[in-house]
Amino acid sequence: MGEFHFTRYPAAEWETELRRLRAGGIDIVATYVFWIHHEEIEGAWNWSGDRDLRRFVEAAARAGLKVIVRCGPWCHGEVRNGGVPDWALVRGWKVRTDDPAYLQHARVLYGQIAAQLRGQLWKDGGPVIGIQLENEYGGDGSHLLALKRIAREAGLDVLLYTRTGWPALKSPLPFGEIVPLYGAYAEGFWDRETTAMPGRYWTAFRFSRLRTDANIANEALGRRDARDPDDVALYPYLTCELGGGMMSSYHRRIAVDPRDIETVALVKLGSGSVSPGYYMYHGGTNPVGRTPLMEQQDTPMTNWNDLPVKNYDFVAPLGQYGQVRPHYALLRRLHSFLHDFGDRLAECEVALPDVLPQGREDVATLRWSVRSDGARGFLFVNNHERGRTLPAHPDVRFTVAFPGGRALTLPSAPVAVPSGARFLWPLNLALGPRATLAWATAQPLAVERVGGRTTWYFFQTDGIPVELAVRGATVTRARGRTATDADGNTLLCDLAPDRAPACTLDDTIDLVVLSEADSLAFQPAPAGGGASFAAPAPRTLTPVAFDLLQPAGPPRDIPLGRAPKPVAAAPVDADFAAAALWRIRLSPADLARPDALLRLHYRGDVLRVTIGGELVMDDFYHGEPLELGLARHRAALAAAGGELTVAVLPLRRDAVEGERPPIYLPREFRPDFTRRDAVAELLAVELESPAPSPVR
Repeated sequence: MGEFHFTRYPAAEWETELRRLRAGGIDIVATYVFWIHHEEIEGAWNWSGDRDLRRFVEAAARAGLKVIVRCGPWCHGEVRNGGVPDWALVRGWKVRTDDPAYLQHARVLYGQIAAQLRGQLWKDGGPVIGIQLENEYGGDGSHLLALKRIAREAGLDVLLYTRTGWPALKSPLPFGEIVPLYGAYAEGFWDRETTAMPGRYWTAFRFSRLRTDANIANEALGRRDARDPDDVALYPYLTCELGGGMMSSYHRRIAVDPRDIETVALVKLGSGSVSPGYYMYHGGTNPVGRTPLMEQQDTPMTNWNDLPVKNYDFVAPLGQYGQVRPHYALLRRLHSFLHDFGDRLAECEVALPDVLPQGREDVATLRWSVRSDGARGFLFVNNHERGRTLPAHPDVRFTVAFPGGRALTLPSAPVAVPSGARFLWPLNLALGPRATLAWATAQPLAVERVGGRTTWYFFQTDGIPVELAVRGATVTRARGRTATDADGNTLLCDLAPDRAPACTLDDTIDLVVLSEADSLAFQPAPAGGGASFAAPAPRTLTPVAFDLLQPAGPPRDIPLGRAPKPVAAAPVDADFAAAALWRIRLSPADLARPDALLRLHYRGDVLRVTIGGELVMDDFYHGEPLELGLARHRAALAAAGGELTVAVLPLRRDAVEGERPPIYLPREFRPDFTRRDAVAELLAVELESPAPSPVR
C-alpha cells in the first residue's frame, strides 16, 4: 500500500501517477481526506478539480489499484490543524471526543465522503476496500466505535475499518471491530532534539516480534515504552506508515538514504509483517487556501512543527513532480517478491535466533530472523543501520532447525556478511512436483510461468558467492560447478550472475540469478508475457544562467515557536526582505521541454521560488537541490515571460554548529563557513530532461 494525497497533486496527472504506483508493485493506494481542504468555509463544500475524491478513486480503479480512504475527521498529515477547519475550533466543541456537536459535524463529513464514494465501494464492484477512522488516537476506544457507526450509517460499508496501532488506547476495543495498522520510520522530523537519530529509531533496524513503534509522533506523545495490546497476535500484521521518505521540518533537516527505506520494509517483513504500507509513496504540494495549509507551530491545533508552505515532496519514491527516486526500484523488487511469494510468507511465523543484539551499541551480534511455517520459509538478514556503518561479519553460517525435520546449514562454507548488506534467502522452497530448493545464497525475486515452463528469478546478495542447493530433481543443464553437499543436495556454485539460466531442472524449471543492477531494472512479466529489464536512460542536464538581483542582508535571529514544546521557528514573509535574490529566465524552448525539471543547487536556510510574485515552491535546506517541475508552472511562466525569482535566506553558522544548535543539519551537508558567519548561495541551476518514468 502506498500513500498518495489527491488534494496535493493536479487532477490531470492522477492517472499517470497512479499507474506509476502500480508499476512499482503497489496494490492499494491510501489517501487522506483532509476536511479543511473541502470545507475551509463552513457549509461551502468543494469536491471539484484537484479536490475531486470520486475522480481520484475512479482513476485508481482504471490503474488496477484498490483504495483505502483515511477519513479523519482528524488526520494530521502535516496539514493545518490536522485537517480540522479553523471555524470548527472556535465553536467550543471538544474535538476528537464524543461531544454531540462534534459528532454531528463528523456525521456531515462522513456523509459527504460517502456521497463521493457512492458506487465505488468493493461491495458495488468498486476499488474501495477500507476506511481509516481518525488517526494517532489515544483516547477511549468508544470514540472510534462511534465513528465507525457514523461511517456505516452514512453508507461507508467496507471490508476493513482500520486505525493506526499507536498510541495505546485508554480503553480497549472489542476484538475484530477495527483492525490496527502499524508503522516505523528510519528517522523523523518531529523530535525536539537537534541531534542525529535521537530516541530509539535504531530499533527499526532490528528484528523483533513487537509491532508498536514508539518513535512515531513522540513530540506529542512523548518518549514511551513500545507495548503491544494483548490481542495483537490475533490480527494480521499490516502496516500503513513505513516511512517511504521523510520531510524536513524547520528545526530538523532530514537527509533520506534510499537504503534506509528498503531496510525498514525488509526488517518489518522479517519481523512478521505480511504487507508493507508506505507513508508517503508519492509526494505532493500543498494546495492554495484562505490560510497556509501546512502544519506550523502557531496554528491552533497540530502545532508542533514548522513545515514548508508548499513543499510536501517527502523525498518519496515518487516525488511531487513525478520524479522517480532510487528507492522506487529498491522497493519494486521487494514488491515483486511479495506478489509471487507472499502467499507462502503470510503463513510463516517469526523465529528469532538464540543470540539477539543487546542494546543500541551491540553491533557485534548479527541481526537475523527466520519466517517459517514449520517446514519451509525465508531467512532475513540486516547489516545496515541509518547513520552509522555496521561492521562486516566474517565466517558466518546459519543453522535453522525445523520442528520434526532436518536442520539446514548454509552456506556450504562460512562467508562474510558485508557492511550494509540486507537480504532474504529461501529455505526449502518448492520449485515443482519433485524439485525443492533447499537453500540459496540469492534473494527470490519473481516466478514466471509460460506454457509448461517455469522460470524462478533470484538476484545475488552483493559480496556473497552464489550457491544453490537443490534436491529431488535432475539437473539437466548448469553453469558453474556442481557438487554434492553433506545433506545430499546437489550444490551449484561458482555461479556468476546472468540473465541466462544458472541451471535447468527436470528440463522444465529454470533458475536465473541476476546481478544487483539487473534486479533493479527487472520488470515482472505481464500476463502471458516474459519479464523485461528497463534501466533508466541517461539524463540530460543543461546549465541555466541566473542573475543576482540582491545580496543577502543580515541573518535573522531565530526565535522559538509557540508549540507546546517549542523549537526554532521558521521565517515569516517579512523575513524575506533580507533574502538574497536571483532571477532566472527560461526560453520558450526550455518551457516546451516535456517533463523538464529545474534543479536549484543552493546553500542557505530557506529557499522560495516565486513566479509573477506568487509563491510556487519552498524548501528548508537539507543538502539536496530543490527540483521544480516546469510543466506544472508552464502557464504562469509563459505569462511572466519565462522569468522566476529565487530567494535564499542566509543560514547562520551558530544555527547548525555548536553544542546545542537550534537546527539539526547533518554534518556532511553543512556549508563551509570559513571566514563567514552565514551563507546564502545559489550555486548552480540546471535544466534536467529526465528519462521517461515507468508507466504500465
